[in-house]
Amino acid sequence: MASEDGASDPGDDDSDDRDESQDEAGGEKQAKDGREKKPRSKKALLIVGAVVLVGAIAGFIFWLARRNEARTDDAYTDGNVVTMAPQVSGYVVALNINDNMHVRKGDLLLRIDPRDYLAAQRQAQAALELAQAQLKSAQDALRIARVQYPAQLISARAQQQAALASLDQARRQYLRQHEVDRRATTQENIDSSTSAQLSADANLKSAKAQVAIARLVPEQIRQAVSTVEERTAQVGQAQAQLAQADLNVGYTEVRAPSDGFIAERSVQLGDYVTTGSSMFLIVTPQVWITANFKESQLGRMRPGDAVDIRIDAYPGYALYGHVQSIQYGSGSRFSAFPAENATGNFVKIVQRVPVKIVIDRGFDPNRPLPLGLSVDPVVHLHE
Repeated sequence: MASEDGASDPGDDDSDDRDESQDEAGGEKQAKDGREKKPRSKKALLIVGAVVLVGAIAGFIFWLARRNEARTDDAYTDGNVVTMAPQVSGYVVALNINDNMHVRKGDLLLRIDPRDYLAAQRQAQAALELAQAQLKSAQDALRIARVQYPAQLISARAQQQAALASLDQARRQYLRQHEVDRRATTQENIDSSTSAQLSADANLKSAKAQVAIARLVPEQIRQAVSTVEERTAQVGQAQAQLAQADLNVGYTEVRAPSDGFIAERSVQLGDYVTTGSSMFLIVTPQVWITANFKESQLGRMRPGDAVDIRIDAYPGYALYGHVQSIQYGSGSRFSAFPAENATGNFVKIVQRVPVKIVIDRGFDPNRPLPLGLSVDPVVHLHE
């Protein structure tokens, strides 16, 4: 507060000095804080930059490592499956298999009651023997015909000549009896000459007819040959029927067509099985991988590319193989109802193409690979 004579209060000078000192201290503090914040910001930026750089390098290394690889989780184990169906019908009288049992090629798996087929076999054998006897008879008849019919022609011609000579003699006798004086002959002689002429003329006509028949020697021989051919065909037919009967008897024993494992068994001892009905499956030991890769992954994939295989059922179990072939068509193209893209409502979908991968090494016989197991294959593509 100012004094009356206008002199200033000493307390005011002290307060001004304090304010100035406070302003100077605040300015120094702000300057110090600015100097401290600036190094910290640079350090944080350096850390972020280093992290980004490391991430970029790691991403590049990851891309570089996998740019020559094609992967898919749409893959599974595959193999050959033989459907066993009977070729004859009947009751199962012997069953030598069980579920998941290992069988070898040629093993007797089951037997169907063969009695009906054995009876048919004997009947076919008898029919064959009858046909063979008929064929032999026809062959003998052909040999006889080749001699008999030419001889009959010669005989018929000889008889014709004899009949012609008899007719000539009868005519002369007839003329003599009719040209002489009635007093030099008798009516009996005249009638006898007339009858002899008529008889000789009839004999000549008969002989000519026999010659006409006997002239058919080629036709008669061909007929005998046709009979032999017919009997030969009957023998062939009987042999085919016997062969089928033998096959049917053999079909009553169902044997394994290859090594493998029994699966999906539906037949029991005493069941009546019909021709063509499925009884069980045989899964062969040959196993491969069917991998459905996207169409965008096939550009550099070629048969022979090496493949690393991981089986989901066996963690840590590594197999190695190679690409054997690439299917000539996507999975949708060979489906039961393929897509119809010409209907006007087409929507582009990335297609998958089956790739067959063959296992080369790493297979452990003690670790079975059932069909349909999930697989993660990695194909190493060529540069």
